[in-house]
Amino acid sequence: MELAFEKMQGLLPAVIQDAASDKVLMLGFMNRESVEMSQKTGEVYFFSRSRNKLWKKGETSGHVLRVKEIRVDCDADSLLIRVEAMGPGVCHEGYRSCFFRELLKDGSARVVEEKTFEVQAVYGKGAE
Repeated sequence: MELAFEKMQGLLPAVIQDAASDKVLMLGFMNRESVEMSQKTGEVYFFSRSRNKLWKKGETSGHVLRVKEIRVDCDADSLLIRVEAMGPGVCHEGYRSCFFRELLKDGSARVVEEKTFEVQAVYGKGAE
């Protein structure tokens, strides 16, 4: 299958979902190389737009994402990657999911989940 990388300057959004609970864990971006590496290794790789380089989820924290299934949307321009999350959380702020806040009608947000790990213990001093 030919993925439509050209629609977003070589990137595809990838929704990461826990295969056991169906909980959405995060959203990342993938280029052709990160998709190929994820398929080859069985662990999720992304393309970091801010660092302009390939990175493996969990390379610092150890909280890797093991690929269970990769699905492609109808336009071939988005991915759903069902994973087994290795570790207590996916979010670099200490939560199981990056979607730990609820956007309220007044434009503010409130935290609706509990932290699952201490950021400093994983990333060191100065983190957060």
